[in-house]
Order: sequence, then C-alpha cells, then structure tokens
Amino acid sequence: MQQTKEINALFSLIDDPDEEVYHTIAERIVSFGKGIIPNLENLWENTPNTEVQEKIEMLIHQLHYKDLTNDFIEWNKNPYHDILLGALLVAKFQYPDLHTTPVLQDIEKIRRNVWLELNSYLTPLEQANVLSSIIYNYYNLKGIEISYNHPDDFFLHKVIETKKGNTITNSIIYQVLCNLLEINARIINIPRQMVIAYFHSDYDATTYKGHPQEKIHFYVDSISGQAYSHADIETYFKKISVPPVASYFKPMPNQRIIQILLQEVAKCFTLPSNQYKQDELLALAALLDD
Repeated sequence: MQQTKEINALFSLIDDPDEEVYHTIAERIVSFGKGIIPNLENLWENTPNTEVQEKIEMLIHQLHYKDLTNDFIEWNKNPYHDILLGALLVAKFQYPDLHTTPVLQDIEKIRRNVWLELNSYLTPLEQANVLSSIIYNYYNLKGIEISYNHPDDFFLHKVIETKKGNTITNSIIYQVLCNLLEINARIINIPRQMVIAYFHSDYDATTYKGHPQEKIHFYVDSISGQAYSHADIETYFKKISVPPVASYFKPMPNQRIIQILLQEVAKCFTLPSNQYKQDELLALAALLDD
C-alpha cells in the first residue's frame, strides 16, 4: 500500500518542468525495475499530454535498457557466449517484448532440413553445398548490402521474418546452423566483410601455432552462399592492398561478433533525437571488451 502511494506520488510529478526534479523522479521510478512498466503503460494511455507521454516512453525505455544491460552482463560472464542468444539480445534493444520461441523454431526447421540431407560421407565442400542450397535456395535467405538507414537488417528475428540479411546477420545464422550440425565452420573477419571459413577437423585455435589459413579448406560468402578458394581470397587481399596477416583467418570469438553487431547497429542512430540510442548501444558493446 505504501509503495502504491509512493508510485502515484511519483507519477503525479512526471510533468514537473524542473529538470532536476524530473531527473530525481525518473531515477526513483527506474529503481522499481521493470515490474512498474504496466503502471507506466496505463499512465501513458490515460495521459492526453504528448510531452508527458514522451517522458513516460523514455522511462519505459530506460527500464528495458537497464534490464537488457544486466542480461548482457550475464551473457558476457558465461564462457560459452551463445551467439544466437547474443544476437537476440541485440534485437531486444529495439524490440524489448520480442518472443524468441518463434525464432528458435525457425532455426530448428532449417537445421532439420539440412540435417536430413547430410551424411558422414560428405566432404566439407559437399556439406557447404547442402547448407547453401537449403539456406539460400529452399529457405530463400537473401543477402543485402549493409545499410544504416534500415536498423531491422541487423536484428535476427527481422532477418528471419523478411528473409533478407546483411553480411553480419547472415553470417551469424550460418554459424548457428554449423554449430548445431557440428560442422567445423566459423566466422572470420577479413577486411570490410565477414565470411565463413571451413576449418580442418583437427584445427584448434587455442593451440595451433601456424598460420590459420593453412587449416582452412575454403570459404563461404554469407551473402550468397558461394564458395571461395584460397586463390579467390588472396586475389581479394591484393585488390584492397592489405596484407593477409594471420589474425584475419582466425575464428572470431562470439563475444567479438556480438560486439561488432552492436557497434554496427549504433551507426543507424545518428540523428540528434536518437543520439541516446547510439550511446546506449556503444555502452553495451563496451561491456564486451576483453
């Protein structure tokens, strides 16, 4: 009862024009946690003043963001760094009420279709051909150029819904499927794009001392599903005048992939009215620093 009285008193002060008063009120409201969101939503519905509605919307966003920050901290603590969960957490920044079950079900449908076509006698290239056929022809995933005018291109559930993704999101989907199918293919970050590298079965990034390229069979472009040879990649490096140093050919840690995804999404919010979103996304990315 006492808490309800306090909440009602705080709500009555949301429209206070004094910024310091509002800041104090906002901090106290956010301290209640996301359980207060239904109360705020009810207040929004019964508030005719659009300025006050915008303040309420920002409070709801702050509550979701606080919760998401805690989720990322927990995700980062887990040494496995599940890449699918990480990508869905990124999507929850813009879609806090996202239900992940339909996404997991869609991924499982694709995995099962690929699994039905695989057998233990296939070479890595034949495995890649099966994966690409299912993902890009049967499932019909399309690859598009990175555009910072379309944030949805970076959110995994939207990519699965529209069947259109950029090099980052398509690479994540491809790697998730490889993980589920126990195929030794991982994202590597060569300059200006991500590609999938099919590694030898005995390759271990933590112990191998040689150049990791020596342990790669071939590469797959996540935009089209097309396979590339070592010669193709060497030609690319010559074209962009960048030396093919070993670091470009090591599997990217899931932590770093999700950090890049956050940093790229942040570039979608450059307008002054959205600056706070860019700042928040970069703050989440900074949580994942090694």
